[in-house]
Amino acid sequence: MSGAGFSRRGWLLFAAMCVLWGVPYLLISVAVQSFSPPAVVAGRTLIAALLLLPFAIRSGALRAAWKLWPWVLAFGLVEMAGPFVLLGHAEESLPSGLTGLLVATVPLFAALIALGGGDRGVLAPARLVGLLVGFVGVGVVVAGPGLFGGRVDLLSAGEVLLVAVLYATAPFIVARKLHDVPSLGTITLALLFVGILYLPIAGVTQHEVPTAPSIVALIALAVVCTAVAFLAFFALIKEVGPVRAPLFTYVNPIVAIVLGFLVLGEPLTPGLLLGFPLVIVGCWFAGTGGRLRARTPIDPAAVAVTTEAVPPGGRPEEQPGLTRPGGSASPGRSAAARSPRR
Repeated sequence: MSGAGFSRRGWLLFAAMCVLWGVPYLLISVAVQSFSPPAVVAGRTLIAALLLLPFAIRSGALRAAWKLWPWVLAFGLVEMAGPFVLLGHAEESLPSGLTGLLVATVPLFAALIALGGGDRGVLAPARLVGLLVGFVGVGVVVAGPGLFGGRVDLLSAGEVLLVAVLYATAPFIVARKLHDVPSLGTITLALLFVGILYLPIAGVTQHEVPTAPSIVALIALAVVCTAVAFLAFFALIKEVGPVRAPLFTYVNPIVAIVLGFLVLGEPLTPGLLLGFPLVIVGCWFAGTGGRLRARTPIDPAAVAVTTEAVPPGGRPEEQPGLTRPGGSASPGRSAAARSPRR
């Protein structure tokens, strides 16, 4: 990696993450056409957990995570169990592109959480402007029929915004309770817990035979957008460092919107086109103050990550909601790294 930019490998990994965590919204939208949302969660998490399990066992990460299993379970409930099923239910009504854009509001809520935790850095003018612009953008996106030509389902939009709040909250568990646990162990065990939890619920709520497109979408969601994506994210962090790695978060909504338009025929409404740049610019300034500070890279094995939307940031005390799997502890310690979603 050069001092000022990405290496070729860095750019390839960056481009891969732009797609890997921009595609899930399309796949969820297809999967829930014949799978119940709990069935999607159960399938996605169990398949991904089984794929990651050999790596976690071989590295000893799973054993370290098991020692703190109650906190790993708590993390999985907040970071995966709640968000995954909420996204599935919301996408029964919302376009996938709009869902991806609303999930990108994680840094806005993270900044508010940081402020509530006493982080006065959030009061910096650039971040305050980012908060204001970002929430105005969200308001434009869900404004109503006058702007869209059709009303957005406010309940479903609220579910997605709740997902963003959960993604912004979960890193506190990792940063404060799981900071010494290797990320691969935390992620694998959490996925396993959530999958086992949702398996009986899936059996009760699944009332139809899944279609071939939904089955393919579910498998791709588990293998490509969960298991492979986490491994690629670890490699990206190792290549470019923990500050610049999560920059792909700002590209994910573009991928989600474009795929929704091209594959599912979702409309590019005036509200979406107008609100999109406001949300992205607001998230950038709320999360970074408009700049990135160079930091010492962290060993990727010491960085915990989650699935669908987290911007670049600093230490947990600076941006607790941006540290994950969706923060960052001091160099050399396992962090709640940045999580993208989902």
